[in-house]
Amino acid sequence: MILSARRKLAPVRKPDRLTRSLRALERTASTSRVLNLLAIAADSSQRPEYSQHPLFRNRVLNNALIVKHRLRSDDLFLFDEARPTATKIIIPFERSDLSLGGQSFFVGQRGWIDLLREACNDPSDMTRDLATLRMIDMLPSLDPFLLREHLRRHGMIVAPCYFALSPSDLEQMQGFVAVEISRLIDLAYRDSGRVNGAAAARLVEALLSTDVDERLEPLRETLVLEGESFKEGVFSWKGFLYYKWMLTRLWPQLTATAGEIGQMVITGAREAETARYVDDARKRLQQGVVLERAAVLRTIKVYDDAFEDLIDNGKPQAFREFLLRAPDMFLSLGEKVGVISHIASFWRYRFPEGQPAIVDVEEAVDILQDFDSGLSASLAI
Repeated sequence: MILSARRKLAPVRKPDRLTRSLRALERTASTSRVLNLLAIAADSSQRPEYSQHPLFRNRVLNNALIVKHRLRSDDLFLFDEARPTATKIIIPFERSDLSLGGQSFFVGQRGWIDLLREACNDPSDMTRDLATLRMIDMLPSLDPFLLREHLRRHGMIVAPCYFALSPSDLEQMQGFVAVEISRLIDLAYRDSGRVNGAAAARLVEALLSTDVDERLEPLRETLVLEGESFKEGVFSWKGFLYYKWMLTRLWPQLTATAGEIGQMVITGAREAETARYVDDARKRLQQGVVLERAAVLRTIKVYDDAFEDLIDNGKPQAFREFLLRAPDMFLSLGEKVGVISHIASFWRYRFPEGQPAIVDVEEAVDILQDFDSGLSASLAI
């Protein structure tokens, strides 16, 4: 299966567009929708950790591009069951010349393992790499914090260079989480009187760590949860906390992006059908961003209300119910945050701050269709 461009309006289709998206992916850093192993290899392949703890053992696969892809109607026949998104693996034919195109397939499509072996030229045992791909496919997005924690939680130790979350970001998130759950820590340990500042810091570290161990036992007892239900709830809770932290930085970026989409200057001749699509898509995107933000805030409010009921009223039932529901809610929230994060990050990558958004009609349609399809699929969830 040769990697093809997104579906375009006929009036602006050109052969060169077949490889445009692949070349754009090469230049793009990893985002919530793209894990750019080509860029990671270029930046980090000389580091000992890169070869000691690779994401994939197969060298070809470890230089691929992994994309969270929203399935279109002509993709659905590849799968035995309906699903809104899939994990696409893109393996360039030639890493130094992406104009030659590449091979692509989805994790979970019929015959995908045979396609993977053929593309990677590897008849050997790929059990570990297949397991890693399946774990990645379980996640709603490729957010580096969640990807790292998800792999570590399943016993997969991967070099830090594969995850774009900087030490500074991790430190800021730890500070955010410390403030967020400090009252819960006080509640859980109020009777024992054992909590001081250092102990509270250790509990924050315990919550953000890979393992759910005895350090969180007082919280488990408070919430009356057992075994896997508690572990799954805590992992999804970490996801909610991560998204809350991420959204504090994302909202201003998204507001600026929505305004700049309306001001984008499009050059080149266009036929009436294309002109109508561009105008309609701009309006849909600006409205869709507002609707998406409202949907995200509604989901976050479920968590906030349950948390406040626990802290202010001493009633753990609502928060316990939240943790039981959190894994399913986390998937939906991850999808929505991934969509708006992609819009904000790709837009700023393509149009740096302070520079006018001027683009030819072909690329404008590319960008608008990408954003349009993402928001449409996410708002349908």
